[in-house]
Amino acid sequence: MFAYELHKIRSAELIREADDYRLARTAQRRRRSADDAARQARSHSARRGRSLFTRAA
Repeated sequence: MFAYELHKIRSAELIREADDYRLARTAQRRRRSADDAARQARSHSARRGRSLFTRAA
């Protein structure tokens, strides 16, 4: 019975670790997509109305 109980404890621990890892990856993915959206919004608004090339003298 002792080995079975250790197995159940270890199994529950691994499941918790996997859930924590999944949650961290989801948060990281959301944070990255929010950063990308903000960066894209900034880059497009900064360029509006300006030419990419300088004027000739």
